[in-house]
Amino acid sequence: MAASAVAAPAIAQSTPDIRWRLTASWPKSLDTIWGACETISKYVSEATDGKFKIQPFAAGEIVPALQVLDAVSNGTVECGHTANYYYIGKDPTWALFCAVPFGLNSRQQNAWFYDGDGQKLIDEFGKKSNVHCLLAGNTGAQMGGWFNKEIKEPGDFNGLKMRIGGWAGKTLQKLGLVPQQLGGGDIYPALEKGTIDAAEWVGPYDDEKLGFYKVAKFYYYPGWWEGGTTNHLLINLAKWNELPKQYQAVLAAACGYANVEEQARYDARNPAALKRLVAAGTQLRPFPQAVMEACLKASIEVNNETSAANADYKKVWDSIQAFRNDEYLWWQVAEYTYDTFMIRTRPRA
Repeated sequence: MAASAVAAPAIAQSTPDIRWRLTASWPKSLDTIWGACETISKYVSEATDGKFKIQPFAAGEIVPALQVLDAVSNGTVECGHTANYYYIGKDPTWALFCAVPFGLNSRQQNAWFYDGDGQKLIDEFGKKSNVHCLLAGNTGAQMGGWFNKEIKEPGDFNGLKMRIGGWAGKTLQKLGLVPQQLGGGDIYPALEKGTIDAAEWVGPYDDEKLGFYKVAKFYYYPGWWEGGTTNHLLINLAKWNELPKQYQAVLAAACGYANVEEQARYDARNPAALKRLVAAGTQLRPFPQAVMEACLKASIEVNNETSAANADYKKVWDSIQAFRNDEYLWWQVAEYTYDTFMIRTRPRA
């Protein structure tokens, strides 16, 4: 009886009632990426018998899509689901934890974060903005975007106004492109009105939902600037530290599940969406080799220039480069060899 009397209050204290708000960078119409927010909220509540609840809010309901970091950092909300490359205006190092030109693919990103230096580096860097960051989704390799004219050579980027997220805009500026940072819900009207000439978002499933095929004809691949795009749950650092360890573990596990689920949904849904887009008249085009080479050259210049001016960027980029080069040794032996054989033989398999 004495043990029971002592244990009951201890259990009650370890599972307090906590209510958080989550602000997202996404509209609710994008059920893949917005769905990660719902998944996190669902499993956190179910694992704690409703004691710890997180209410998600879409872009614009609390703050605009591109202000998630500020809202979490200053305590307006406890957490937010976003793409860290939106915050290069604060520090370009943020992009390295999300997606950068010719960086890691999605599986390599997971490996870098979970078993390399990625999580340690983002923990160190996030403290400067009062946030703790957990992997909470990935889109996989993205498409190269929608254009109102063909891209046949590097000079065709010159003068184009393009909605393009993150660090890729900096790279394409070297080829004369004028980058625009817009939230997902603002892209279609900008394309329709001619405010921009091109736009990229994620891939076929989301792009079809957003209707880009109605206002742009040419659909390019690959999105060399986003070989795998990591989304994070940003958590106010003080609020994270206040959570009982049990709740921290539950939240980390829910984010881990969302990380896998989001990409699985994209992988499952993109093929049928791509078929529908092509059937509707979309002109699917690969970026020519000369364009890819010019973009790689520009990307190397950007990384060298930024590393020389920003010690945090250099530290993280050096880690990514070394990890990427080792990973592709393995990919060349196994993953790439297997996939290319299967692609060539799929009509017979």
